[in-house]
Amino acid sequence: MANLREVSVIGVGMSRFAKQPEISIVDLTQAPILDALEDAGVACGQVQAAYSGSVFGGSGIGQKVLKGIGMSGIPILNVENACSSGSSAFREAWLAVASGMHDVTLAFGTEKLTALGGGAYPLSDDIEADQGVLMPAVYAMRARRHMAEYGTTIEQIAKIAVKNHRNSVHNSRAQYQREYTLEEVLNSRMIADPLTILHCCPTGDGAAAVILAATEMAHRLGGKPVKVRASVLQSGLFKNDFRDMTKSDLSYRTAAAAYEMAGLGPDDIDVAEVHDAFTIGELMYYEALGFCAPGDGGRLIDEGATEIGGRIAVNPSGGLLSKGHPVGATGVAQIVEIVSQLRGNCGPRQIAGARIGLTHCTGGGVAGFDHIACTIHVFEQ
Repeated sequence: MANLREVSVIGVGMSRFAKQPEISIVDLTQAPILDALEDAGVACGQVQAAYSGSVFGGSGIGQKVLKGIGMSGIPILNVENACSSGSSAFREAWLAVASGMHDVTLAFGTEKLTALGGGAYPLSDDIEADQGVLMPAVYAMRARRHMAEYGTTIEQIAKIAVKNHRNSVHNSRAQYQREYTLEEVLNSRMIADPLTILHCCPTGDGAAAVILAATEMAHRLGGKPVKVRASVLQSGLFKNDFRDMTKSDLSYRTAAAAYEMAGLGPDDIDVAEVHDAFTIGELMYYEALGFCAPGDGGRLIDEGATEIGGRIAVNPSGGLLSKGHPVGATGVAQIVEIVSQLRGNCGPRQIAGARIGLTHCTGGGVAGFDHIACTIHVFEQ
């Protein structure tokens, strides 16, 4: 690790997240890439390698997108890693620069979930999924177990939806842009007891992109660089016996590795974008990321510690719950938000004085694993 170069993000771009069946995935994705290039002050010909993250984009999605903006003849890698697809693509782009192989790279994520129809997105070829253990059911079981184990209340869990929807009002790219009361969250349509529909992220379409460069040359290229302090990817451990449903071993392990790489701890984080596909997920990840002790996630939300203006602002973008979760795009969109926060560009949802930010993206379901993959990145202004 000592031989790695410092890397910075120098350009970001993001589409609106929404149900957009009328827009092709290629058109949806090209616009944020062009925005990221412009933001970085970089021409297409200066990008030396590109990494595309998508789950349902199909074969060769990176090449299909990039040919239309005149980017070909370079290494283009397509990455599928469940909900961590986009953030895994970012890690590959970071590693290519950090290793010295390339000086300037592109990472983007894209997804068009409206092409799949409605409902929970499919987890195919898995024995548990075939028996009905889809993500809403998994997180409902986690919520019930956390409530039984620690006395966490459904009202505490629902407050996360209230917070994130309130944050999204100030995010013009979010899929939802309205506030909901605690009563509206609790009384909305039941999906998997105790989680109602407003405890769950929506499906939709979207794309996001970032340009990375060696920090030593970032200022010469243009843009406003934000340094990457850590980039960590871990896979779940196969375990065919009892698993504690109140915690994600994978997120705990990935967080520990990310803090070690960054030379920082949870108390140093000013703002975080966390994988809140379901409300209980955000609460569990407070604990995994070290923002509070195991079992204290409910107390943290009651105290307002994770609000904009709180001790550690979580999901000022609105998070997956409100900004949306077009799966392959999510991890890169989180990075766009954190880079924008550290640049001071987020308007009414800006975290005052934010200097260190973190993104956490995890997901995927395979029998015997708590998750398929988890990526955590730490950034410094």
